[in-house]
Amino acid sequence: MVSTGDSAPRFTATIGTSDHEPFALDDVLGDGPVVLAFFPGAFTPPCTNEMIAFQERLDDFEDAGATVLGLSADSPFSLGAFREEHGIEFDLVSDMAGDAIDAYGLTIDIADLGLHGIANRAVYVLDADGTVVYDWVADDPTNEPDYGAVLDAVESA
Repeated sequence: MVSTGDSAPRFTATIGTSDHEPFALDDVLGDGPVVLAFFPGAFTPPCTNEMIAFQERLDDFEDAGATVLGLSADSPFSLGAFREEHGIEFDLVSDMAGDAIDAYGLTIDIADLGLHGIANRAVYVLDADGTVVYDWVADDPTNEPDYGAVLDAVESA
């Protein structure tokens, strides 16, 4: 599992829209801190709460120079609909292949819901060089991160 002080694994995926735009982590590094918020699944109550909470604080993160990204194994279409329904202005990244989820050691199954190979809830803050300066991984995927601690990490990155 990736932790503070590690070099963040680089990955490519697809931005969650109907346009299937390519995404590469390397393209957003170098412009300031990056917040990677992995979540299990769009349209589930805890994930909705988390992405809305990041949206409500988006101005604070952007004022600190950060790029906020949500990542899940959902399809680009699903993530696009999720963004629209909840007014989420930051990019959601579709990792259907699980490459980023695997690289960060976050793969979980929630068998009761029939979900396999999805992301555990986790937040990483990367500095402009791609070094992890903050990591939080949920003990239970229904838990949400401490948004103040995430913002503090961004401000000190």
